[in-house]
Amino acid sequence: MLPGAAFKVYVNVFVEHTTEGLMLPRTIVWEDGLKYDIDRVIDIRPAYAAKAGGQGDRYTIQVNGARTYLYFERSTNPTDTKIGRWFVERKVPLKEFL
Repeated sequence: MLPGAAFKVYVNVFVEHTTEGLMLPRTIVWEDGLKYDIDRVIDIRPAYAAKAGGQGDRYTIQVNGARTYLYFERSTNPTDTKIGRWFVERKVPLKEFL
C-alpha cells in the first residue's frame, strides 16, 4: 500500500441502542486500545467509503472537536448472529515505508 493511501481499520465501538431503533456510537476503541469518546453524532446516512472502499451506514461524528466518519458495515448473511462491523478509514503513514 502506498503512503497516504486509505484502508479500512475495523474498530470496537460502544453503542447506545435507543427505543426508536437507532444505533448511536458513543466510544471508539482504537487498534492500540485507546478509547475516544464521541462528542456527538452529527449525521447518519447510507454511503460508500470512497477512500478505503466498502458500503455501509456513514456516521458523521465529532471526536475531540474534530469531525470525522465512522462506518457500520452490515453483514450480508441474514442467518449470522453478527449484524455487522464498525470501521474507520485510515491513511498509511509515510514512516511505514522508511
